[in-house]
Amino acid sequence: MKGADLKARQLVLGFMLIGLPAAGALGQMKMQDMNKLAIPSKSAAATHKAVGVVKKVDPAKNTVTLAHEPVKSLNWPAMTMSFAVKDKALLDQLQAGKKFEFEFVQQGKDYVITTVK
Repeated sequence: MKGADLKARQLVLGFMLIGLPAAGALGQMKMQDMNKLAIPSKSAAATHKAVGVVKKVDPAKNTVTLAHEPVKSLNWPAMTMSFAVKDKALLDQLQAGKKFEFEFVQQGKDYVITTVK
């Protein structure tokens, strides 16, 4: 083994040994400590905007079916689909055939309208 290769290996080994105590401390973190870490949530941060036409309002299910234009932030084409509505009061603003702008978020498997303009 050449001298440069040996020094490089020793240097790497030294860094690995220095990092082991820190890695051990992370391994000992409790779940409640992990929950305190600031990890950005993709779904919490993502509010999407679109324009759509109301096809059907279902107050019993708290949903509205829309024919919406493409949603660039999700790379969606124009389509017709149902959305949940965050606040039932928003349903009063939605009548079949009405075109409007709206904002929505993803919550689990559902897409939820949060704002109607």
